[in-house]
Amino acid sequence: MDIKLFFLGTGTSQGVPMLGCSCNVCKSSDPRDNRLRTSVIVRFKNKNILIDSGPDFRYQMLRSNFRTVDAILFTHQHRDHTAGLDDLRAVYYLNKKPISMYAESRVFDYIKTEFSYMFGPNYPGQPKFDMNNISNHSFSIFGIEILPIRAMHHKLPVLGFKIGGLTYITDANYISESEKQKILDTDTLILNSLQIEKHISHFNLEDSLSLIEEIKPRRAYLTHIGHKMGLHSEVQKKLPTNVHLAYDNLIIQTKY
Repeated sequence: MDIKLFFLGTGTSQGVPMLGCSCNVCKSSDPRDNRLRTSVIVRFKNKNILIDSGPDFRYQMLRSNFRTVDAILFTHQHRDHTAGLDDLRAVYYLNKKPISMYAESRVFDYIKTEFSYMFGPNYPGQPKFDMNNISNHSFSIFGIEILPIRAMHHKLPVLGFKIGGLTYITDANYISESEKQKILDTDTLILNSLQIEKHISHFNLEDSLSLIEEIKPRRAYLTHIGHKMGLHSEVQKKLPTNVHLAYDNLIIQTKY
């Protein structure tokens, strides 16, 4: 059975184009250079599993024609990965069923503080969520096994997720050897790659390509891309044949 993945957004925390920037990437007419904040939907067994809900979530759902979200996996608590949570109210009203959320306890602590009105006792029209604490041990959603992958985002621990032959890791700049062992059989690896130059909290292009060479997936897609990466059309020509720059609205399939 195939897993289908929809790239809702592939950009860094400020998106591309970036406000006030007049570089050739931000001014590009190529739609592949126009990136909303990073998020994906994994479609499997007729379920839509959202990974992160950033500030562009509402528009991403509208333009991709998704109407349902059955579960949400959160990689970490930064606002470019959580700020769209409020827009899930419409999804809840439409489908009339609680939305399952999976995250580490400290991520839920942040969410409950930032969106306190959604979790307090006196908020009219309050959506319902099933909040499930996870760590870096495997768990199951709708009979689908999810294997969290521990990574570091500078000093912040974050989670990637392996679902069958698909591995998704974003906002990382370090993965331990023991965690790499979990993904050596990955068919399709999706990995953050911010820019050409080194960065304190994200893999740059050299880092990403080095890890891909180490893991040896059949194919890899780079995401969480900033304007300093360069034009999609030019960067893609320099990549290995099995490595691709992801772009918004791209849809891929892989075996479970």
